[in-house]
Amino acid sequence: MKKEHYAWFSPALQKEMPVAAYGDYGFALLLVPTAAADYLEYERFQLIDTLAPFINCGKVRVFSINSINNESWLNTQMAGEHKAIRHNQFNDYIFNEVIPFIKANTSAETPIITCGASFGALHSMNLFLKRPDIINGVIAMSGVYNLEEYSKGFYDDQVYFNSPCHYIPNLSDEWLLSRIRNSQHIHLLSGSGNYEDPEASRNFSGVLNSKGIPHELDIWGSEWTHDWPTWRAMLPHYIETRF
Repeated sequence: MKKEHYAWFSPALQKEMPVAAYGDYGFALLLVPTAAADYLEYERFQLIDTLAPFINCGKVRVFSINSINNESWLNTQMAGEHKAIRHNQFNDYIFNEVIPFIKANTSAETPIITCGASFGALHSMNLFLKRPDIINGVIAMSGVYNLEEYSKGFYDDQVYFNSPCHYIPNLSDEWLLSRIRNSQHIHLLSGSGNYEDPEASRNFSGVLNSKGIPHELDIWGSEWTHDWPTWRAMLPHYIETRF
């Protein structure tokens, strides 16, 4: 499997941000880490290995980035307002730096699908819903789509506008809605085992239904827990069967 490392100093984040890329061809899968993890997390926990057949045959090219959750929602020493500012800087980094980087290293026509597990699922969903003009879909695994689960009681406009279960019910911009509705790849996945929260996916599915947004909700059984074996099973299954 071809693997490449890239890095640049991010104007949005004011720090160097690395990216790992796997493969040569195919649609682009942008992996957003869980919780406080780094850009090599998905490789370290063998999820990249499970995608190797699809990477090697040119079905998908994977791009894996760093999180900055330790500098925002997971930073217990930071005020909520500053966490929200840092989160929005992360969004800017994705929209204005990572997406153009992927396009420059693939093509302008290459579809980009965001993907993440746990906290990465919320980020992946939020990024897609905010910019469906440059991101073509999302695979969200074991997510909770209410940012208040991570904001420790803090709530302001920026929490609202980064919390899909809050802003989607009130979204009335038909330009955005039409592009979200046109996506063929909005996948909400969850197990039902220990530490999973399938109701969070069911509830957000209801939100999407209320706005006429087509999507797939797939709840796996109680043997599937909130852990890497679940995600190592889910993601290759979806790459194989849905793309």
